[in-house]
Amino acid sequence: MRGTPARLPVRSLPMTVIVRDLRPEVPGDTEGFARVRRLALPYILFTSDSVRHNALHTHPDARYRPLVAEEDGEVIGTAQVLLAYDSDDPDQGLLNVYVRPDRAGRGAGGLLLRTAEEHLASIGATKVYSWVLDEPGNRAFAERHGYRAGRSAHFLRLDLAGTALPPLPPTPPGVELRTAAEFADDPRPLFELDAETLLDEPGEISYESRGYEDWLTGTWRHPLLDRELTMAACVDGRPVAFSMAYTDGDGRCSSAMTGTARAHRGRGLAKLAKLHTLHRARAAGVTEAFTGNDAGNDPMIAINEWLGYRVRATEVHYVRELF
Repeated sequence: MRGTPARLPVRSLPMTVIVRDLRPEVPGDTEGFARVRRLALPYILFTSDSVRHNALHTHPDARYRPLVAEEDGEVIGTAQVLLAYDSDDPDQGLLNVYVRPDRAGRGAGGLLLRTAEEHLASIGATKVYSWVLDEPGNRAFAERHGYRAGRSAHFLRLDLAGTALPPLPPTPPGVELRTAAEFADDPRPLFELDAETLLDEPGEISYESRGYEDWLTGTWRHPLLDRELTMAACVDGRPVAFSMAYTDGDGRCSSAMTGTARAHRGRGLAKLAKLHTLHRARAAGVTEAFTGNDAGNDPMIAINEWLGYRVRATEVHYVRELF
């Protein structure tokens, strides 16, 4: 791993906007970060606890640096800045910038972007990927700063309070549905399934697991993970398909990952696990469910539409070479 760079200096605009590092030990920072993300991108769950966990426990090789833009003491913009440490090319940078919609036009986005790119360049990134909402202003901002568009992905929402879910079908013979909580004593089988399905994630960057301990920290102990709602379809006691659920304690849940082991695909087991997750979520008082799909993944989009999800927004993966 390369040497750790010096802390970024505070950078400011002539107005009152400054960019600085997030302080994970300060509740106002983590709460402000989560608030900005919810206002700018309400389809992904963020809480103060999850922001703090990510800042403190993301793998060291990611060189993760969360930034905030602040105006008169209020957090109005955020940036998540890191290396794709779990890919086969760790010199790829990941950068997502969001500004509160009611604070746009103050220069915070450009200042966050410039500060983040300089940090990534200083730690060896040669290429930067960024997700951008498919809206004219957002796309124009990315393209004005030298980014070019790639593939698209959709955000989908399910109104659990007002939409009837498909009924639960009989569980196939030889299959048992279990919650993640039932693996509390030994979650390694869930890790092994997650690691296998990660290899088939679509996208320009290929990812692979960095090992059990990294998974325990980043996934199993993540404050958003709801082990009672996360469901696994098991054969001979081992999970072969699963639907991982995040909840934010505010009536919202999201699908963190849904997948099936290669040897058991084509049996509808991931679909079954996700349906059970949604039924359990509604019974627990969850009113909104979110998920995401690659725009070209028609089979998964069809499953989610059958479950009642509807596309609410689209984002585009942009890339820029730094060198």
